[in-house]
Amino acid sequence: MLKEPILKIINKTYEPNTLIELKFKRYDLALKTDDQGRGIILFMGEKDANGKIKGDRYARRLVQNADGSILKDHWELKGPAS
Repeated sequence: MLKEPILKIINKTYEPNTLIELKFKRYDLALKTDDQGRGIILFMGEKDANGKIKGDRYARRLVQNADGSILKDHWELKGPAS
């Protein structure tokens, strides 16, 4: 379960369709964004010598209705990132 301090960082709007690399305390983060700049996939752990993150992978569940307002918005743990 992701806590409030990390959610503040990953729920911000960034450059659209980009992989953003961030640092949070002892964790390396890689955040993939959608066409509106919202984070949709998060890799969280420690970066190895090749630049890959070893840790956990999360996916964001965003559900919108027809007028664009958000009905659901939460992050799900999808398993290990390798």
